[in-house]
Amino acid sequence: MAAYSDLNDVFRALADPNRRLLLDSLNADNGQTLGQLCARLDMARQSVSKHLAVLEAANLVTTVRRGREKLHYLNAAPIHDIGERWINRYERDRVRVLADLKHVLEDSTMDKPSFVYTSYIQTTPERLWQVLTEPAFTERYWGATFETDWQVGSEMTWNLRGFSISHPEQIVLESEPFRRLSYRWHTFTPELSESLELNEETRRRIAAEQRSKVTFEIEPFGDLVKLTVVHDGFEEGSAVAAMISHGWPRVLSSLKTFVETGETLPANPEPSTPAGLGRSPSEGEEGVSA
Repeated sequence: MAAYSDLNDVFRALADPNRRLLLDSLNADNGQTLGQLCARLDMARQSVSKHLAVLEAANLVTTVRRGREKLHYLNAAPIHDIGERWINRYERDRVRVLADLKHVLEDSTMDKPSFVYTSYIQTTPERLWQVLTEPAFTERYWGATFETDWQVGSEMTWNLRGFSISHPEQIVLESEPFRRLSYRWHTFTPELSESLELNEETRRRIAAEQRSKVTFEIEPFGDLVKLTVVHDGFEEGSAVAAMISHGWPRVLSSLKTFVETGETLPANPEPSTPAGLGRSPSEGEEGVSA
């Protein structure tokens, strides 16, 4: 259980009602400055700063600088860990609201990241780079592999769900070994969309959307490695954004577990695409994340 000891800090941070209010505020409108958080809550600036420091230490909040602004984001990974390791195994239905706590941002300001996740992993930058790029590892925790030489501008072929997906716009954008990796997101081919059981309306929306990108930032952090995942480039109201907001927490939680223990999380028994995306609501089921 050593790999999960940081959940003690998460539970302590969540015990304070003022800190839960801050998380609620970020859940409703992610990527806020300190001033914006203070304006929306009846708390002094110094109090908000202290509570944010506790939440950051527990990895429940992560920050990204954009120019002079410091934006605060709800980090979904620890919440997902709590759901997977404590809540779902006992009473999934009655506490679904907490298990589904996530950070979703649909903002028209395109230079503001839409999804930011931070995880602290007991490994080295070199090992983490391997796990992010080598097929033998990505297959284990993600169920996907990539065919590319990881050079900037090189095309990527995605292999997932039994399909190979190639497209000239699926390229490597940045590649600085052991420090930073960025690439364009995959195409939703008709075969993949059918496999995901996306409804026709969602297929049309996805086909019309601009392509997003994901960036992995790797930083040494004492004996750990800080991994920050930024997924952005979405249009307002993006269907893909809603889908990946459910998929990323599980992928990153599985990655952390795999690196630290050699094991992966059990297969998700339930689909995770938000209601209204994927299968028709009349079927009583949701689709699966991309």
